[in-house]
Amino acid sequence: MLASMADLLQSMVGDGVLVRHAHMELAEPTIAEGFAACVDAGATEIVAFPYMLSPGKHATRDIPRMVAEAAAAFPDTTYRVTEEFGLSAELARVVAQRCGVEVISQTTATTTA
Repeated sequence: MLASMADLLQSMVGDGVLVRHAHMELAEPTIAEGFAACVDAGATEIVAFPYMLSPGKHATRDIPRMVAEAAAAFPDTTYRVTEEFGLSAELARVVAQRCGVEVISQTTATTTA
């Protein structure tokens, strides 16, 4: 699923942005392998997005630590780790759509907990 999302995102953002996926644990490629793949493909800046809904321990501590460890092997490459999905009106609209419920308020508010 994560690889398919990366492919979808790649098709949406175009060839000017390099999109790769990585797993924190239990599957490959690892974060270190994913970071290296980006650099090997020519990336000079890495933006890591924790594909998680809430700001739990993995999103706020583990993934940033693992990305920093991977980045240490590439001192000429800049990087940052974004926030996870969090509370998002866009995600709420997707939930309503999947449930077959009409959205009656078009709020654009996005906040994180």
